[in-house]
Amino acid sequence: MLLIGGNPQQKHIQLDPKMANRHGLVAGATGTGKTVTLQILAEGFSKMGVPVFTADVKGDLSGVAIAAGSHPKITERIEKIGIKDYQPHNNPVIFWDVFGKHGHPVRTTISEMGPILLANLLELNDTQEGVLHIAFDIADEQGLLLLDIKDLRSMLNWLSDNRNEIMREYGNVSSQSVAAIVRRLLVLENSGGDQFFGEPALNIQDMMRTDTSGRGMINILHSKELMLNPRIYSTFLLWMLSELFEELDEVGDPDKPRLVFFFDEAHLLFEHAPKALLQRIEQVVRLIRSKGVGIFFVTQHPTDIPDDVLGQLGNRIQHALRAFTPRDFKAVKTAAETFRPNPELDTESLITQLGVGEALVSVLDEKGRPGIVEQTLICPPESRIGPLKPKERDTIFKASPVHGVYDTAVDRESAYEILLAKEKKLLERQEKEMKEAKKLREKEEKAKAAKTQAAKKSSRKSNRQGIGETFLKTIARTLGSNLGKKLLRGILGSLTGSK
Repeated sequence: MLLIGGNPQQKHIQLDPKMANRHGLVAGATGTGKTVTLQILAEGFSKMGVPVFTADVKGDLSGVAIAAGSHPKITERIEKIGIKDYQPHNNPVIFWDVFGKHGHPVRTTISEMGPILLANLLELNDTQEGVLHIAFDIADEQGLLLLDIKDLRSMLNWLSDNRNEIMREYGNVSSQSVAAIVRRLLVLENSGGDQFFGEPALNIQDMMRTDTSGRGMINILHSKELMLNPRIYSTFLLWMLSELFEELDEVGDPDKPRLVFFFDEAHLLFEHAPKALLQRIEQVVRLIRSKGVGIFFVTQHPTDIPDDVLGQLGNRIQHALRAFTPRDFKAVKTAAETFRPNPELDTESLITQLGVGEALVSVLDEKGRPGIVEQTLICPPESRIGPLKPKERDTIFKASPVHGVYDTAVDRESAYEILLAKEKKLLERQEKEMKEAKKLREKEEKAKAAKTQAAKKSSRKSNRQGIGETFLKTIARTLGSNLGKKLLRGILGSLTGSK
């Protein structure tokens, strides 16, 4: 059993590991202790041999890798709850970072992410998303790998250049839609999202490791920089859930989960997601349970989670909420109504009065029934509260079981190189055809010039012959005329007797 906490009467609240794949919710206002709750849950699952994945949004969860030091407040909390086997210890940790600065780079390929998640990441409209689907379909048909952004850009440019042929089979592909997608890709690159796409792509099995003593590895995604672009953050975590759902086989209801996934700042997942994506999320959350994966959403208000998803979260830990506005009071009331009532507690009032490190907790019993809500002091973690020092992080990073596996990017032949080669061949062929056409033109021009020259020579010769003949004819006529006259005179003269 995983000890969550207890009360001054030393009644312990424990989570049955068989019920962990029924998912859970950790909610509460900023500064009420959600991160510490997440930390003790991660520790507990790791002890059971269950790997954990969690995002470190504020950067202070890395301390789970180092044993806790002594502190009066920890000693006081241990005594109040009545913990008898508290033992500070470190935990096996693997650090990850999309940007590769504070952990192993995390990458996936464009093809693995797929058009639906990518359209959400790029904030495309329905028409643009349709064009993206066409690009993916044609890439699959032609065996073109879409690994990184330059592959997708090349595919889109090819789509635009050949849209007249494509439209006969796939429908309208406007150059405006293609241009809009290319612009969104540029925005993604400028925000650092291009580092998320490429190879070697993350192998989900590397996040489901145990150490040599059988403890589950705690995978921590450094997310301080990633949170600067919430859409990239939420899309990345949703992609991971999708990968787990697609790759893992069915296991039914195991004695403990195969992996527990903590989705911190969960409201980002649902804020701007289109209806089709929300339906997919709801489906994944519902069905991934049979794959042995437990999901815990961490957020401020239960109302951040859609009702269809919230209804599937069987284990609830509610820290304090602050109520100042009508919306806040409504959120408090909603949070209270999600618990199974406890006759001894005024749940709605307590939610606003809880101190730091206190929570209202309801977990599922061995038969999957929600327990009545209990006011609970959360256990102190057995590891350090707060971030690691840079040298400590570096030491753990170098000892990682996946050190060297993902740290160097690989760029193998894919759509960009293949389409570039095709374009080069096309240009070479066009250049060759142009040269041959030029040679043929030059040959025809030379032949035409030669023919024209021959015609001119023939014309000059003909002219010379014509002039000569005319001259001779003229002379002949002249001579003929004079001779005729002389003959006539001769004849007449002899007739007339003139001399």
